[in-house]
Amino acid sequence: MRQSGQQPSFEELMAATTRAAVHLEMRDAYGVSDEADDFRHWRQTGERDVDPASAYWGPWVSLVKDTVRRGVEVRRVRIVSEPVSDYIRYEHAGTVVNTGAGENVRWLPRRQASALALPGNDFWLFDEETVLFNHFAGDGEVSPEGRELRTEPAVARLAARAFAAAWALATPHDHYRI
Repeated sequence: MRQSGQQPSFEELMAATTRAAVHLEMRDAYGVSDEADDFRHWRQTGERDVDPASAYWGPWVSLVKDTVRRGVEVRRVRIVSEPVSDYIRYEHAGTVVNTGAGENVRWLPRRQASALALPGNDFWLFDEETVLFNHFAGDGEVSPEGRELRTEPAVARLAARAFAAAWALATPHDHYRI
């Protein structure tokens, strides 16, 4: 049980969502420690864990499938520099799991995003009302500030407009070639 004043968990935010959960990613590399071994293995072998039941993917796949089953649309746009970084190649290689779970994923080359007004941080937007900003350090690891939950209507509108504009320009995963 969450204590008073404590932010809801990501899972709680997803569970409370009734229409749409959208995610905008804008970094060319992340250094999140829970995927470091898998990334290192991929760089050495070219093999990516794409088993939706694996320890790495299982919790995410279950969460997305449960969310989509409730009628919630889950979409993601990744804004990327081209030529893409090794990390983006790694993400692209694993996106088959995201889409298999029910996410709709698109890719937007950064050069096509120049005219878009985008927030300064990656975010999740839930039902166009609640924004969860993700803060990362320069090395791509989650920063000490971690997450920032915002519910002001102006912030939610900013995120919704930014996501919609990026989505309209982005290429569906099945058609994006690296």
